[in-house]
Amino acid sequence: MDLRQLNYFVAVYENGSISAAARACNVAQPSLSKALQQLEDELGVALFSRQSRGVTPTEDGERLYGHAGRMLSQMQSLRSSFRQSVRRVQFRLGLIRALGVERMSQLLREFSAGVEGLELHLVEPEDDSDARIITPKMLKAGEQFLPIWTDHFLVALPAGHPLALKQSLQLEDFDGLALIKRTPCDAWSQFYPELIRNGIQPDIRADIHTIEYALGLVSAGVGAALVPDFEVLRERQDVVLRPLDNITLQRTIGLAYPRSKSGQPALEWLRNLCQQRSHELP
Repeated sequence: MDLRQLNYFVAVYENGSISAAARACNVAQPSLSKALQQLEDELGVALFSRQSRGVTPTEDGERLYGHAGRMLSQMQSLRSSFRQSVRRVQFRLGLIRALGVERMSQLLREFSAGVEGLELHLVEPEDDSDARIITPKMLKAGEQFLPIWTDHFLVALPAGHPLALKQSLQLEDFDGLALIKRTPCDAWSQFYPELIRNGIQPDIRADIHTIEYALGLVSAGVGAALVPDFEVLRERQDVVLRPLDNITLQRTIGLAYPRSKSGQPALEWLRNLCQQRSHELP
């Protein structure tokens, strides 16, 4: 395993396709594909599910992305320590899962470009950090919260499933329905108790953690799943998305930061970027 392979892996993860990653890395697509295959062979796992319209990371791919980001960041820090350049700005940002690769990549690119000398470290939301992108229920005492996005949830069904013929689903449709549980998930925490209150018992087929793995199981016909209404998911041909009637499932994602750190330049720039996005909320 080498840094070149990890750089290519991160590029594929963030771009959602091998061809787009090759363009971003300014390398021939066969060379990138070969390096990615060598990495998968060395680790003994599949990092992506290949599809006609791109790739989606597997659960092993999700795990590696966090490690790879930290390793590449540390290597960049090591290189920078031997250069006479601008003062480095260390910033630790905690992230929950399932934030949406496209919008988060854009936010982090703008953040990195706007702070000279920024060394950005992405950490778990429970770790010590300068700021966190989380849901309101995860707020700690002394933190401010700035909403960024409001996500609405839909039901993802395998293509060809009988319920895909309906324009929307009712709670009764879930009685005995093969269903994939994803935790932690705000929508599941709202939805499952509502099913139980109405005497509806779905057939839980799996309990997993990532949206990508849930969608892989949906595509394979294992069951249905609740997923955020991301534009990139609407472009998939292997799953069908349907809304729910008479129940609204949503979550708010926002920037949390200690009041004591207000005024720090890097944090203020990140707040400004998030504030621009909050103005787009419905």
